[in-house]
Amino acid sequence: MKRWLAIMLCAAGSAQADTCSATLNNVSFGSVSPITGSDIYASATGTISCTWTLFSPTFPFLLLFPNAVVCVNLGTGSNSSGTTPRTLGTILQYNLYRDTSYAAASIFGGPGTPSTPTPLTTVLTTTNLVTGGTINQSFTVYGKIPAGASLASVPTSGNNSTVYSSSFTGYATINYAFYNLVQPACTTGGSSSFTFQASATVINDCTIAATPVNFGSTGILNGPKRATGSLSVRCTKNNDYQITLNGGSVANNVAARRMKPASGTERISYNLSQTLDGAIWGDGSGASTKYSGTGTGAATSVTIYGMVPAQTTPTPGDYQDTVTATVIF
Repeated sequence: MKRWLAIMLCAAGSAQADTCSATLNNVSFGSVSPITGSDIYASATGTISCTWTLFSPTFPFLLLFPNAVVCVNLGTGSNSSGTTPRTLGTILQYNLYRDTSYAAASIFGGPGTPSTPTPLTTVLTTTNLVTGGTINQSFTVYGKIPAGASLASVPTSGNNSTVYSSSFTGYATINYAFYNLVQPACTTGGSSSFTFQASATVINDCTIAATPVNFGSTGILNGPKRATGSLSVRCTKNNDYQITLNGGSVANNVAARRMKPASGTERISYNLSQTLDGAIWGDGSGASTKYSGTGTGAATSVTIYGMVPAQTTPTPGDYQDTVTATVIF
């Protein structure tokens, strides 16, 4: 009996310490339109791996039912300034969460994390009574980029999709402690670090909407009749864009646009321009011009100036044309 005990003590003295480690896939939001009206989500899975020996040098007794309490800590990331929320680059706000409530109380935290420094705490356990081994457990990190003015202010560079990222090298750690029956604090044992990256690719994007150019009611067309409409265009900040107007559904000719009644062959000619009595606004063909602008992330109103020149007055009726506005970016 004494000889058996002496052998086991020798084995315990040569055993390696019990350890835990963690890995986490990158948190990638993919391609992000900063003018979207919706929150943007991402998630990444990780693995906690704890390895133990049956006779642990950490304990004066057998780890018959080895358990490990592990706290996963995520700091601010390399580009955050210590305030909430975290940022990709220095401007794209986002945060990481422990669950899909995306509430402030579920912000994935740890030492040095702003606002709510709460790590993810989990317990790993096994019923292995014979030998040491490894316990693995998965966990998930959830990310959210909130929609709104902050997201809309994020620019692209050089009219190209632009990657914003943050490294968690040095900002992601675990604390762990092994035990049999009474769970200790995770900080009473060891620690290790792991690394991953959070990123989003901001893309150029535009939306466009229009209000009609309505010339109203008139009698004899013996002089110019004027009216205005508008376009609302919203493009990614720093994104150069152009707006073209086609020749209309009646004539399909930017230099000779026409309106027609619901039935009949009579027509009313008209012009569209970017300024009062300016050059014809079209698609760049002939002498027509395109509208050029640079996105701000906010909606911009662009006025359309319409003019019906003096001409032979047709039969009374409701004359219309449909013009397609296209934003090119």
